[in-house]
Amino acid sequence: MKRELDSLVTQMHSSGIRYEDAVREFKRQYLREVLIANRGNQCKAAEELGMHRNTLSRCMAELGLSLSEVRAGLKRPPRNERPVFSAIRQGYRQG
Repeated sequence: MKRELDSLVTQMHSSGIRYEDAVREFKRQYLREVLIANRGNQCKAAEELGMHRNTLSRCMAELGLSLSEVRAGLKRPPRNERPVFSAIRQGYRQG
């Protein structure tokens, strides 16, 4: 992981990304990942992050991260885009 981070930092620096922007994007992505892991549950995400739920909500607002954006990624795909498991189940029904 350290190697990947070193590479990312080098790329960001050579691209001229400012420190503030890099830190902001890191925070945004990190919070988003923890929220997704907790299925959008702010209380559980805040506990995992070691902060109060209100602090998490404030950080999300400051970073422009909405809960609806997080939850949109959690919705089940339409039936026609679901994995092959549905086709396997249908095979059992027919046989």
